[in-house]
Amino acid sequence: MKFTEMTLRSGQLQETEVFYTETLGFALVEQGLEHFTIQAGATLITFRMAKEHESPFYHFALNVPENKFAEAKQWLAARVPLIREQEEDEVFFTSWNAHAVYFKDPSGNIVEWIARHNLPSGINHDFTIDDIMGVSEIGIIASEVIPFVHQLNEAGLANWKADDPGLTPVGDEYGLLIVVRDHREWYFSNQTPARFYPVEITAAGFGRLSFPAQDEFWRIPLGAAETDS
Repeated sequence: MKFTEMTLRSGQLQETEVFYTETLGFALVEQGLEHFTIQAGATLITFRMAKEHESPFYHFALNVPENKFAEAKQWLAARVPLIREQEEDEVFFTSWNAHAVYFKDPSGNIVEWIARHNLPSGINHDFTIDDIMGVSEIGIIASEVIPFVHQLNEAGLANWKADDPGLTPVGDEYGLLIVVRDHREWYFSNQTPARFYPVEITAAGFGRLSFPAQDEFWRIPLGAAETDS
């Protein structure tokens, strides 16, 4: 499934806006006193101001063209420090056939750029920020992974990999809900434990998914979502 919209909370709204629009160069689509929206490939990402004294953070991933990983990594490293673990600043996931790099934004989000070599996404020009394909992963934190994944299955979302009590990806390589156990350490985050914060996602052909509280979600199917908007 392809994520067309995603809404996150931020405790550092102004700094985060400057980072994404000036440091990385994403197009600013909308701006208000308590939110801003950027265009990241096929996905509109909206950051909304968090409650006072809250500092929400998420893990999400952006797909880059599968044949441009090294070039995209070099482009990114010239603008932001890459996260390093065990002296490495990139990883190859054998079972996913994908390369990835990670960094943190001013809100503390753990952001991943991932080249999925199973996807037909190669380009034949120099990489630019306009080649970001869209959001392909968002972390969803649950107190128990498998029961929550089964709720998603009942709502029409299939697993991409087998059930695992620590981490189970739901969806496909264009769009994955990475369901993880509460306080499980995020990979390539320098031991940052996962914590739940509200998130909303709209997926093409599927509808809107909202996760307002841990272990809770609701879905507005595509037709109903269109009527509601």
